[in-house]
Amino acid sequence: MSFFQFRRSYRSARRLRQIVSVFIKHGFGRVVEQLTLQKYIPFRKRIESFGMWKPDRHLTDAERLRMAFEELGPSFIKLAQLLSSRPDLITDTYANELRKLQDKVPPFAAEEAKRIIEDEIKMPLRDIFLEFDDLPIAAASIAQVHRAVLLDGSEVVAKIQRPEIQQTIETDVHLFRTIAKLMARYIPEARFFNPEGIVNEFARTVRKETDFIEEGRNACRLRRNFTDNTNIHIPKIYAEFMTEKVIVMEYINGVRIDDLDAIDAMGIDRRELAQIGISAYFKQIMEDGFFHADPHPGNIFAMSDGTVAFLDFGQMGYVSELLRENIANLLMALVKKDFDGIIDEYIEMRIVPEDVDKDQFRREFRTDLQEFMEPLYGLTLKEINFASYFNALTELAIRHHLKLPTDLLLVNKTMLVLENIGSRLDPNFDFISAAEPFAAKVMRGRLDPSRMYRKSKKTITDLGEFAFLFPVQIRQLVHKMLRDKFHVRMHHEGLDHLIRDFDRSSNRIAFSLIVSALLLSSAIMHATDVGPKVYGLSILGISSFVIAFLMGIWLLISIIRSGRL
Repeated sequence: MSFFQFRRSYRSARRLRQIVSVFIKHGFGRVVEQLTLQKYIPFRKRIESFGMWKPDRHLTDAERLRMAFEELGPSFIKLAQLLSSRPDLITDTYANELRKLQDKVPPFAAEEAKRIIEDEIKMPLRDIFLEFDDLPIAAASIAQVHRAVLLDGSEVVAKIQRPEIQQTIETDVHLFRTIAKLMARYIPEARFFNPEGIVNEFARTVRKETDFIEEGRNACRLRRNFTDNTNIHIPKIYAEFMTEKVIVMEYINGVRIDDLDAIDAMGIDRRELAQIGISAYFKQIMEDGFFHADPHPGNIFAMSDGTVAFLDFGQMGYVSELLRENIANLLMALVKKDFDGIIDEYIEMRIVPEDVDKDQFRREFRTDLQEFMEPLYGLTLKEINFASYFNALTELAIRHHLKLPTDLLLVNKTMLVLENIGSRLDPNFDFISAAEPFAAKVMRGRLDPSRMYRKSKKTITDLGEFAFLFPVQIRQLVHKMLRDKFHVRMHHEGLDHLIRDFDRSSNRIAFSLIVSALLLSSAIMHATDVGPKVYGLSILGISSFVIAFLMGIWLLISIIRSGRL
């Protein structure tokens, strides 16, 4: 075990040096210094990069961050994709820039892909496939896809995980956690972004994407949800050829949903295609509570018979019954142009912090809502873009520093992508008309007697448990107070940062006193002719002066680099 820990530590240190070097290269040297990570760069490279602390004026911070993430490879590209869906944390400027990152990398060798298949399935390739195409049809950061034919003649694709990708991701996740802790410790303003929470969310997401068994289950569940819908096609998964690193599924013979020329060549009605695809997503979100969360055009295909097929089931979203009701209520508030209804929903969803003055929030948020919704008054429902409306509400919430649920942001990101796809297929597509039946069904479901009975039963059960536990908890509290074992924990916001500043200042003062003492000692030794001399100068005095001079230069450089003169 100690050997593996040593090997991981060595690999992590080497990877951390690479990460720090890339961030310094792209002008984030000051951030590296704030996180105290400059010690991982050799002294020679520190000297070489000294002039690189100043960012390139021709590029924005967001552009340089995107370039750094792109250079650092798969894990950082995946992290960028996650951050791009969280404009509430990193602002629209950074989110829009990070969306430009493409998850495309050179393929690995076909022989390596065949070896992985045989090792995982425990069968020779000839006993699995009648044909196997050496040239992959797609290659991404986590896996690549090859066309093949099974022994029974079925056309399939084999998705094979990249060699050592799990090890690379685990190393990077370990480093992300370390960096997140350093950010929370040394950059107090970063706590608002919750860096540790982002890393945990990233770790959950990327581990699901590297578990092809989980992806196979997701595909099977989605396929069951559309059993009775002949307009939607979910590829069949061959469970006998599915492992954590390999998955074999039905080959989809179609074209990308954004390939308009090919769709027209097949004679498919684009308006009907848009209606089928968007309605399928509203069904997933508003009825099933389980939806395909990566709807970029490469994952949605139009088939020759006019059906829509979904691919890649590594990223799936979940919408609780309560969140579905909230979304439906927001939609109805849009229809009625009800300001107070929208505010009530935000408070009901608990995205308004507890310490916020609710009356003041209502006044300020209502003013912004009025300004935002004023242009909608002159429009018909058909002219109002549903996805853009929800995106504007999200931006409004960000402006007021509200913490939006991850699930709602994922729904919003999905809606924005669908808006783009739908408008390209049919510029006159009516999102409201497509969403209204599903929202109305959710609203009707609130009055369903069986649902009301379940909620009433749960409420009565909760009240019973509270009535039983409350006297016990009060008794325990009184006992602790009587025995003088009652403790109150207090947390001081920003005190750690103040203590660090005091420590740094006191250390510099102590350092300055030592330099002053050495200079004074040097002067005294020269004046009193203490010790041996060279050319009439005291050797001890010269030594003290040189040491004081070097320490003074060191102190001056550290103050200049801190940016706090």
